[in-house]
Amino acid sequence: MLINRILIVGLGSIGKLHLRLVRELIPNADIRVLRHQSTNELPEYSNGCFSSIEDAILFAPQIAVIANPAPFHIITARSLAEIGVHLFIEKPLSDSLDGVSQLFEVCKKQNIFLLTGYNLRFLPSLQRFRNFLGENIIGKVLSVHCEVGQYLPSWRPESNYRQGVSAKRELGGGALLELSHEIDYLRWIFGEVHWVKASLSRQSSLEIDVEDTVHIIMGFMPTTDKHKLIAAVNLDFIRHDTSRLCTAIGEKGSLRWNGLTGEVSLYESGAKEWCELFRYQHTPDESYLAEWKNFISSITEDKAPLIAIEDGLKVLQIIEAVRKSSISDGQILEAVNIQTSKGVL
Repeated sequence: MLINRILIVGLGSIGKLHLRLVRELIPNADIRVLRHQSTNELPEYSNGCFSSIEDAILFAPQIAVIANPAPFHIITARSLAEIGVHLFIEKPLSDSLDGVSQLFEVCKKQNIFLLTGYNLRFLPSLQRFRNFLGENIIGKVLSVHCEVGQYLPSWRPESNYRQGVSAKRELGGGALLELSHEIDYLRWIFGEVHWVKASLSRQSSLEIDVEDTVHIIMGFMPTTDKHKLIAAVNLDFIRHDTSRLCTAIGEKGSLRWNGLTGEVSLYESGAKEWCELFRYQHTPDESYLAEWKNFISSITEDKAPLIAIEDGLKVLQIIEAVRKSSISDGQILEAVNIQTSKGVL
């Protein structure tokens, strides 16, 4: 399949990133942008701009990137899926589970691929961290500590954080949705989540109407030897010392991933300091480019993408359980597994 007609939905920071990268990967493609406001301005790297989904459908794109705010992902994606467009939906898949199963059914019926944009899975350092754990380098994993945080106004200092998607509930903002990468990769590495106990809160004086701090205790499905792994997960918009770390504590030591430096380090039993096992400092574009290459090869070679619709569904399911747990003052809630059929998705 020759890919030469591409639609980018939404032209915020992530939409602009995808537009630039796909132009780099497929330089001769006809790339159009769908924006909610009409404009005579031609976005850089594009061949044209639409202001209605009807016009975008007439363009008949082969693939579409859904990069508008999360509450509008599903309705936009379904309109395009119904005409057989392969979908690259930026994370999270949506802001709720509403309409997701219907989108899933349309994708199955039309035999189209859908990739959910959890690009951290494409980082060589996180892949190596996962591989080391699979090799039992620290023995059985007994506990996991995961954290990510950055002061929201410093994310995009050139813009007013108060007006950004992250700060507004109506646009799918908040630390839980915006930082759901951690939920995705923990499930990818350690397996299905069985239950959660959580608290969402706004602890700072930031001018936002969403949570800036999330604390989750996450229990994974028991292993074959009945071991029940538990992880502590912290997500926030408030810390000035930007951090992205995951530490697995095992019977024979600890293994730590630093998502900022690309370092994987080991603290062996009886050691006095951490030992670096792997380091790869990725460029800002690198994981997104790898994600794009995986998506394109899935379509051209007819194979499932690394991050399929089921993965986006599972993350949303966990998010819903986290929200319910927080509302009920931290009561543990069972995370009911979504059963999906095998296939191209």
